[in-house]
Amino acid sequence: MADDLLPQELRVLVAVADSGGFTAAAVRLGLTQSAVSHAVRGCERKLGAVLFERGRRGAAPTAAGERVVGHARRILRLLAALPGEARQGEPGGPRGPVRIVAFRSAAGRVLPAVLARLAVNYPELEPQVRVVRDLGRGTAGEVADGRADLALATLGAAIPPGLVSAPLYREGYALAHQQGHPDPRSLPLVDWDDNCGSYTADWWRRQDWIPSATINVSDDTVVLSLAAQGLGMAIMPMLTLDRLPDGLAVTDLGPERPYRQVGYVTTPELVRTAAVRAVVRELRAAPLPEGAAPLREGAGPAGEGASRRP
Repeated sequence: MADDLLPQELRVLVAVADSGGFTAAAVRLGLTQSAVSHAVRGCERKLGAVLFERGRRGAAPTAAGERVVGHARRILRLLAALPGEARQGEPGGPRGPVRIVAFRSAAGRVLPAVLARLAVNYPELEPQVRVVRDLGRGTAGEVADGRADLALATLGAAIPPGLVSAPLYREGYALAHQQGHPDPRSLPLVDWDDNCGSYTADWWRRQDWIPSATINVSDDTVVLSLAAQGLGMAIMPMLTLDRLPDGLAVTDLGPERPYRQVGYVTTPELVRTAAVRAVVRELRAAPLPEGAAPLREGAGPAGEGASRRP
């Protein structure tokens, strides 16, 4: 029965998934390989599903295993948060680690003010920040998989079901191009893997002046360098345009310019914990950098809304 699963069994599942094999998981946990194997088989029997594909190169989670391991991480994280919850109301406020993920521009432009406020208002809290590319399941996927407690995410993108989210700000796009170019819209398009997506797709399709990308790179700083050299134009979110290379100019796209909506994403079980509530409080209170406009729930275009707000 699934309700017979023990925390130690969940730790075994996570260790196998993270280390890629039973032997490596055993070393990580200080167990024997046979004990790890036995624990995995027991979990599979209780859940009625194969969780790992075994092979010569180790063990990889099946589709069912990916889902189960994600839930296992979230359960273990909630267990780890219990001591802090029990001490709520004590001097110093929430304490211990809180894991935050963000894409690069949000991490560099939004989080510093938030972290400074957390250090003053909640000195016992230990924020742990990781930067995750805004691709595929992106930062929200890290929360869904139990690798993060809270994410700054693009809310117009696909957010895994079952999470809670709320908007924080919206960010307009602008045209970046070489300074002094007489007709920057005639240039080839330089783009990068993380740029745009479902939240700007409709606007993008309506623009008959935008060609297909002739250069596509993996990093927005490379895009800006190429545009500064006159090798193309780029359509960029404003918070990525804080440190312009020499020779680059930025032109407003006008009142019809596209926007992306950015907010926080967490899980239903963590949203009420003191640590996550503290981060959300400071996210809402911290000043936004230039280029970001405050956005409250219901203020964005149809289809851009968050999942379920706490």
